[in-house]
Amino acid sequence: MSDHTPSQPIGIFDSGIGGLTVAHAIVKQLPHENIVYFGDTAHLPYGDKSATTIQAYSIKIAHMLLQQQCKLILIACNSASAAAYELVKEYIASQAIVMNVIDPVVHLVRDNYSNKNLGLIGTRQTVNSNVYKKKIDNLNCGIQLNSVATNILASAIEEFGNGKAIDGLLEEYLNHDSLKNLDALILACTHYPIVKEKIAKFFNNKIDIIDPSEAVANAVQKHLADEKLLNKAGVGTKQFYVSDYTESFSSGTKLFFDDTISLEHYPLWE
Repeated sequence: MSDHTPSQPIGIFDSGIGGLTVAHAIVKQLPHENIVYFGDTAHLPYGDKSATTIQAYSIKIAHMLLQQQCKLILIACNSASAAAYELVKEYIASQAIVMNVIDPVVHLVRDNYSNKNLGLIGTRQTVNSNVYKKKIDNLNCGIQLNSVATNILASAIEEFGNGKAIDGLLEEYLNHDSLKNLDALILACTHYPIVKEKIAKFFNNKIDIIDPSEAVANAVQKHLADEKLLNKAGVGTKQFYVSDYTESFSSGTKLFFDDTISLEHYPLWE
């Protein structure tokens, strides 16, 4: 990896606006880093696609980010992290650092939630892959994990943001028997932190809501520091690309990044 320089950008991709929660946390923590973000809005949500399909999308996007000279590529989507991380790493690990959003959360729960009762909400793809369960069971630290697939939540957030339309959906999903008597709830989809306050309120602010974005930003910082690739003096440029222009993505970027955002249509699939 030694042929990279600190000034090269961090590449981040997701199916839509969810990854912006992670991008925002990274920018807050590493203000000098240049960011290239790709939202695959033409194919969102990823959560109801097959693993093979998600792998094909992820490889293609990773190559696009390599063309932008990214030193690190972060798969900022749990469904793609579950389905495609190993494959993307295999394809491009010699050309860039590859990270996912699952491992930093697993490390966080290892350090803070031994012998606790944890819930998890995510897409069908993430929940059915059982990737969190396997990794958390392997920690052997007595964590009981109950997962519930909250299928259309990501699409609804993409459509309505943090609006009132989300309330009924959350009520329906979070009332699930598996989510009773929890110590903490893992938001295993990067869209969900957008409605984090609503989720916390549903549980009367009595349980911890584990938002992956901060843990992921910490992990990115550590990884870049280990590789001596932290950008300590850059101006922190931000470039956003989408595979299909959507109003929600445009307003989503404004929600997280106040400054004028340059949003470019990059039709990767045409």
